[in-house]
Amino acid sequence: PPLLMNALRFLGAGSVMLALALWQGHALPTAVQWRNAAVIGGCMVFLAMNLTAFAQKLGIGSGLMATVVTTMPMWLALWSRWGGERVALTSWIGLALGAAGALLLALEGDFSATWLGGLLAFAAPLCWSVGSYASRKLAQPAPAMASAAQWFAGGAMGLVVAPWFEPLSALGQVSAVSWAAWVYLLVFGTLVALNAYLWLLKNTSSALAGSYSFVNPAVALLVGVVLGGERLTGWVFAALPLIGAALVLILYGKALSERWARRGVALPPGPAGQVG
Repeated sequence: PPLLMNALRFLGAGSVMLALALWQGHALPTAVQWRNAAVIGGCMVFLAMNLTAFAQKLGIGSGLMATVVTTMPMWLALWSRWGGERVALTSWIGLALGAAGALLLALEGDFSATWLGGLLAFAAPLCWSVGSYASRKLAQPAPAMASAAQWFAGGAMGLVVAPWFEPLSALGQVSAVSWAAWVYLLVFGTLVALNAYLWLLKNTSSALAGSYSFVNPAVALLVGVVLGGERLTGWVFAALPLIGAALVLILYGKALSERWARRGVALPPGPAGQVG
């Protein structure tokens, strides 16, 4: 039962972060901070995660889902631009290259779709991007307490809604392998990776924070090669250079623009006249 297990995952991770935050001496969130946490957790944990699960239940293939996810950083950059932040032209180019690279990596996957599944699949990264942007802008408590509040809020919403679609008794039918995967996602997918993402949202550009969506598939592929003995074939040889170029432009776009400008190679201006 993916909806129930997702809700329990974030309630469990929220409990860990709450204990850590209290041990660090942080105060509980104020009413305003709880409201903001509900907005962020509702968009990211409740809507985005569960829309993905519903899309897959409704027949969205893995290749199409993986490709659609790469639209998230573009939405996030768009909200940031509309909110008054400068998004460098090199970042936009990098995001486009990264999405193209992820698409090439996914070409060997399943691209089957239904109209409703496709609609939900495209809505999921849109909701994640809205929650991500809210995380950058709304008042929140200290990082550990902020994570706890967001995950409690999103997990609680999921726990309320999940029984409408999945009986609680389904948890008794979950295999040991599935529970092991659940623990892995709780520890590494939430406590480690999602905390890192939330920190990046607060401390780096929107383009860099969102770049995980096309970097993760490449990293997973390389881990499979190193640890699993998999072979690189087909479009992979075009995809990896595109993703590498995307990261270079996102990380070092400003420095590259300045160097090119000194050499007389000027980039066209981005929105609001910025370059790089």
